[in-house]
Amino acid sequence: MQNEQIITQLRQGAVIAYPTEAVFGLGCDPNNESAVMRLLALKQRPIEKGLILVAPHLDFLRPFICEEQMQPSHWAKLTQHYARPTTWVVPARTDTPHFLTGKFNTIAVRLCAHPAVAWLCEHAQMALTSTSANLSGQTPCRSVREVKQQFGDDFPVYESAVGGEQNPSEIRDIVINQIIRQG
Repeated sequence: MQNEQIITQLRQGAVIAYPTEAVFGLGCDPNNESAVMRLLALKQRPIEKGLILVAPHLDFLRPFICEEQMQPSHWAKLTQHYARPTTWVVPARTDTPHFLTGKFNTIAVRLCAHPAVAWLCEHAQMALTSTSANLSGQTPCRSVREVKQQFGDDFPVYESAVGGEQNPSEIRDIVINQIIRQG
């Protein structure tokens, strides 16, 4: 599928697969509730868990973050470059949809430098939801071929390679710096 078609599908509410630092992710427009609900159904993921948002820079993530609760040290952690991908759980704005935050008053966000994520976000002018591309009980996909095997030949995929990381991102709480998931 041509990359421009992927952008059109994203804007129309489709769930797509795209490469990240370690695995393919499933993503959609985080402001489109029906798209997010399709993603959760496809993954068989409970809404209560919440989702990660990825983007190449803060401009796409700020609309979801409660900036009043963020200290300068929090912004420094969020924007620092790390040796491995790091997702931060940050205070969510009160108007951030429940279908993104789940049962929490926080939102998980990651600045992602992977070229595919940067291209998708820049061209679609949005952050992307990010959860590993795999059906429940299956291993996360690391190639276009694996995505098509699990989701079908017609599933929209940004065709590019994943980054060189072996594990999905580490997840940390930005306020108390606690590790929620090892990377």
